[in-house]
Amino acid sequence: MNRRVISRGLAALGLVLLLLLGLDWWFPLPPAPQYSPLVLAADGTVLHAYLNPTQKWRMKTELHEITPVLRKAIMEKEDRWFRWHMGVNPIALVQAAGRNVFGTGRTTGASTITMQVARLLEPKERTFGNKLLEMLRATQLELHYSKEEILQLYLNLVPYGGNVEGVKSAALLYFQQTPDYLSLAQTVTLAIIPNRPRGLVLGKNNAAVLQERNRWLRRFGASGLFPKQDVEDALLEPLEVERHAAPALAPHLSRRLVRQFPRQAIIHSTLQRSKQYKTEDLTRNYVRRLYELGITQAAVLVVNNHTRQVEAYVGSADFRDFANQGQNDGITAVRSPGSTLKPFLYALAMDRGLVTPKLLLPDVPTNFQGYRPENFDKRCNGEVTLERALAYSLNIPAVRVLNQLGVPAFTDKLRQAGFHNITRNRARLGLSSILGGCGASLEELTNLYVTLAGGGRHQSLHLTSTAKQASSTRLVSAEAAFLTTDILAQLTRPDLPLGAASSMRLPKIAWKTGTSYGRRDAWSIGYNRQYTIGVWVGNFSGQGSPALTGADVATPLLFDLFNAVAYNSPNDWFAPPAALDFRLVCAETGLVPGENCPNQVIDYFLPSISSGQHCQHLREVLVAADGAFTYCRACAPAAGYRRELYPNLLPEVAAYKEAQGIPYRRLPPHTPLCQLVRGGPEQAPTITSPTPNTEYVLNAREQQQLLLSCTTNSEVQQVYWYVNDQFLRAAGATERVFFRPTPGPLKISCADDHGRNTNVLVTVTELE
Repeated sequence: MNRRVISRGLAALGLVLLLLLGLDWWFPLPPAPQYSPLVLAADGTVLHAYLNPTQKWRMKTELHEITPVLRKAIMEKEDRWFRWHMGVNPIALVQAAGRNVFGTGRTTGASTITMQVARLLEPKERTFGNKLLEMLRATQLELHYSKEEILQLYLNLVPYGGNVEGVKSAALLYFQQTPDYLSLAQTVTLAIIPNRPRGLVLGKNNAAVLQERNRWLRRFGASGLFPKQDVEDALLEPLEVERHAAPALAPHLSRRLVRQFPRQAIIHSTLQRSKQYKTEDLTRNYVRRLYELGITQAAVLVVNNHTRQVEAYVGSADFRDFANQGQNDGITAVRSPGSTLKPFLYALAMDRGLVTPKLLLPDVPTNFQGYRPENFDKRCNGEVTLERALAYSLNIPAVRVLNQLGVPAFTDKLRQAGFHNITRNRARLGLSSILGGCGASLEELTNLYVTLAGGGRHQSLHLTSTAKQASSTRLVSAEAAFLTTDILAQLTRPDLPLGAASSMRLPKIAWKTGTSYGRRDAWSIGYNRQYTIGVWVGNFSGQGSPALTGADVATPLLFDLFNAVAYNSPNDWFAPPAALDFRLVCAETGLVPGENCPNQVIDYFLPSISSGQHCQHLREVLVAADGAFTYCRACAPAAGYRRELYPNLLPEVAAYKEAQGIPYRRLPPHTPLCQLVRGGPEQAPTITSPTPNTEYVLNAREQQQLLLSCTTNSEVQQVYWYVNDQFLRAAGATERVFFRPTPGPLKISCADDHGRNTNVLVTVTELE
């Protein structure tokens, strides 16, 4: 008997499943509603809302936003048997039929919440046939969805007049709150409007809405649905409501995320609402003060160093400023980075053992295989320490270090750091890349400084809270990152805004500025242990401005942002890594002291990595008794000379001092009696002008001339210039020679007074 019952039960169940599958095949479920895309802040509040594809405000109400109060009010008003029926309430149908046939009571259609969902999903003319289809659809919905999901669909589709649909849309547009933050009076207000969306219009018919709301509140109170005191308080609550604009914070990031996740109705960003609002407000007001300087735009990115989450994202000063292309996203726009890559270069060079903070670098006019960089102020300093070169953002020392490190090694690290434009153009990049000759975005640059703040470990930035935690990559050592940070935190520097040093609100940060060629882009990126903030100021049109420099227009905004956004950051600062150590170095060179280094200073170094080269800034020279000549070991007489110490300068530094009239102890000429050619080809003169393998176009009418110049070893007194192997003239080692060349290919040769020679090939074209 039991087997027979079980068999019949299984057969019945199979028949139901078969009918259900057949129903779905014959009567497929309608597609899911098209919701308004919402971008949420980290705390779940709505940052930005968009119209859905049908131009309606239909914001998806999540299950946790359906409060017990809202659930009770809707079910009591619309369908008190919602929990018990299967989409159609047969008792209500019979009662409605009786009222409609006999004309007693209010005419009604006995629609359940599920039947209303069916009608809202597929609006049709109200006929008896469509009513039957509605009932069939309601039964089908009950088989596919839970009661909570059906209630959620209902609350997402109910009309509130005009193009407003769903309780969340109404709550945000009229009360500026999500449904789970509404009061009892506000909740009941939204519960009663869907039945009369044209007659009860919030903001227009508030008096009628208030009267109807209070009627239902009394009714709910009489039935004991809500506590009596809560109902009495709700009755006293005024209804002064109007239509508000949809939330529109973070428009650039919101647009970016909606494009990235086109099928998501709700996107959870990492933005902090208060920080986003402050950053937008500060940026907009700051740029307004720059209009008279011809500067119209700015972009700001705020990153939490510990989580790598973006907490504020401002793509332009004003998204609605169409005249100045406000809809452009300055966070992702590729611009010239100016000098902002220098800290990363020096950190890499420290890790290679090429430099330490106190190492002296030549800062003199230099020709790097045809590339002649200049400092921002067009001046040179002779020799400067690395820390001064970085703090003062000097260009020539940076190019020299990049030349030592190698462009491929530098760009490979940038590629690992996510610099997409550098990845695409790596083959065409040269030494100018360290001065802004490559393209980068504010997002890429800011994350590079997050890497320094994070001890040299790089990780992708997070824009959404649901993003997977990416693995980190070490780009520089913790020791190099700390040394770079230590330099960038110094206040003795030219890019400190005027008056900032005396300000009580000067934030404790490490920062670097940058200005692109033509003053088209101003950058300032800074960080402390908790936050990194990147600032770009300029014009999206690319138009430059004389006032557009990182120090003058970008850093003041950076300081304001740190004071406003990161005012509660801990006061703790970066601590030196345990592997970092101190040593004494010669103050004249920054190298390990040699035999003649009385002036010594303390410097950081990376054990087993930093160079252990000993200082030789002074060299011993054999000098004639009268000081007129010097001798080499081969030609020194048996007696009649003395040993003296002379500066051992690089040829380009000696040439710079000579050209600028800077006094230094110059080596006397070598004795003319010596017949030996001293030194190898590496000590031959270096021709600094003309540039090798270059075409020079001269105007015949202006009688233009070509400059000949070179750098030589300090003992060289005279050089000899040749053009196409024909002697031109003799000149002093640092003398600048001009001559009128003939058109065509030229071989320029320079020989010194020790017989060493070098050549360059150029082409001259003459225009009439």
